Amino acid sequence: MTRPSFKRILLKLSGEVLMGSGQFGIDPETVDRVAGEIAAAKDAGFELCVVVGGGNIFRGLAGAAQGFDRTSADYMGMLATVMNALAVQNALEKMGCDTRVQSAIPMASVCEPYIRRKAVRHMEKGRIVIFAAGTGNPFFTTDTTAALRAAEMNCDAIFKGTSVDGVYDADPKKVASATRYDEISFDRVLTDNLKVMDASAIALCRDNHIPIVVFNIRETGNLATVLAGQGVATIVQNQES
Repeated sequence: MTRPSFKRILLKLSGEVLMGSGQFGIDPETVDRVAGEIAAAKDAGFELCVVVGGGNIFRGLAGAAQGFDRTSADYMGMLATVMNALAVQNALEKMGCDTRVQSAIPMASVCEPYIRRKAVRHMEKGRIVIFAAGTGNPFFTTDTTAALRAAEMNCDAIFKGTSVDGVYDADPKKVASATRYDEISFDRVLTDNLKVMDASAIALCRDNHIPIVVFNIRETGNLATVLAGQGVATIVQNQES
């Protein structure tokens, strides 16, 4: 399937991707591999910004289920995303990529605060911007952060790197007969409650006409393939009326 080509993209990575084959934390070898794919995309001429989740270290919703106050748990999850962002930045800079981390929770000793105009300027200068600490607010996921930042950065699309090669009508890890979509509408995703991103992120992308390309980031070289409009992935977008 040939998909539309995009210039400025937001790459959404789940924190779990950075675990590699482990069960927790950050695997340096995996971070280096992912960073290499991001660097290759930058060298290919794409303008990139990145949002990384924190589930490999701490997930707010899971923490709340275990007895933490939900607001405190979400803030802990936001701090986990900062750790992941710094790990990705370190790997990218070792490869010679000019990179900036911007945090929605100000921490001047570690990274820049999130300032939209400054982030846009970084991208215009060819820097890779990594957005950390979610939206800075509890009760919002990093999926919503990705949709919000993509809209603010005027991105052409969100590329969501996951452990599956697209959107299915059921969990392919549990249902052998699950069917993968090449293309699906935002409204269908919401109506069928498909677990692409949370509902607020899907609605934000729908209303701002930002397509979401879901692909398997665990497959080496797949980011470049999907960016080229090839390979296996699902595109979620508004259907033409």
